[in-house]
Amino acid sequence: MADQDILKLCISLAKEALDAGDDPFGSVLVDSNGKVLQQDRNRVVTGKNGDGKADATLHPEFTLALWAQHHLDREERARTTMYTSGEHCAMCSAAHAYCGLGRIVYISSTAQYQDWLREFGVGAGKIRPLAINEVAPGIPVEGPISGLDEEVKELHRQKRFGSKGRS
Repeated sequence: MADQDILKLCISLAKEALDAGDDPFGSVLVDSNGKVLQQDRNRVVTGKNGDGKADATLHPEFTLALWAQHHLDREERARTTMYTSGEHCAMCSAAHAYCGLGRIVYISSTAQYQDWLREFGVGAGKIRPLAINEVAPGIPVEGPISGLDEEVKELHRQKRFGSKGRS
């Protein structure tokens, strides 16, 4: 699967999350041969923990890091690439590093997301908006991806204003 196709899959997963009532984030974990190993979308509203309650940690980057920790050996994890609609938050960056995953390709950056939230009149989030390498300096990263980042922005706009809301 080509990088562009995987990035489009991330956007599709983010749209799926949005349609379900979650924030629009989607991620795909790929091995060194380009094979999709696992994919997920944000589930912080619709996902449940073992007690049946909403789980604020169900970011796709976090759940994919945990999946890799349980299903891949250290060398396999190091050769993976995580493609994602948005740059990892601090929690997900730490999980990625602790689990020993490889490269990250993100469509939109933390800085862009923060700019969009200000543009949409939304306050700051619950944690400091750090770039991946501020949390995990050894991880190779690539992004943002020009053009596709505007598609991600539109999903976040829809989350705040609906499909016909403010532009």
